[in-house]
Amino acid sequence: MTDPIERFVQLLERAKQTDLPEPTAMALATASPDGRPSVRMVLLKSVDASGFVFYTNLESRKGRDLAANPWAALCFHWQPLEVQVRVEGPVTPVTAEEADAYFASRARGSQIGAWASQQSRELSAYDALEKRVAEMQEEYADRPIARPDYWSGFRVRPERIEFWSNRPSRLHERDVFVRKKSGGWDLHYLYP
Repeated sequence: MTDPIERFVQLLERAKQTDLPEPTAMALATASPDGRPSVRMVLLKSVDASGFVFYTNLESRKGRDLAANPWAALCFHWQPLEVQVRVEGPVTPVTAEEADAYFASRARGSQIGAWASQQSRELSAYDALEKRVAEMQEEYADRPIARPDYWSGFRVRPERIEFWSNRPSRLHERDVFVRKKSGGWDLHYLYP
């Protein structure tokens, strides 16, 4: 297959047919302005030819990292399929319209959580968060919840996508797609 996005989507659909609790879970690696890496799990919310989209609090560590150093790496590992997919590329914010639409689709509790959590900041005690949740529930008790200005999404535009497939004797297959400057993709094979 010559289109890595199409190949990825087919694998994701296969992963969704397994017993994995979160087949859209991906490791997101960022780096601070001084180059210190950080990795955490987030959920893929959409993927198409323009890139891989996830949402977060822009004031979180990942949000601050991406504002200062707009490059990221993603890793999907689907053990039941014995497949891993790695994605690398520049990151851009989604549009306000995209963020609004996704925020509106979230469960009400998740919308409240976006307002209540001061993500990545120090928390004095867990009950302080519970208190903030209760305050937000009261504030929005009888009205729709708008997206906070500090909550949005990012799109990783892949420049490199690697598909790793497990094989006997650790002779794994590694197919790497590299985006051409003119568009399209070059396919390379790597030793395991």
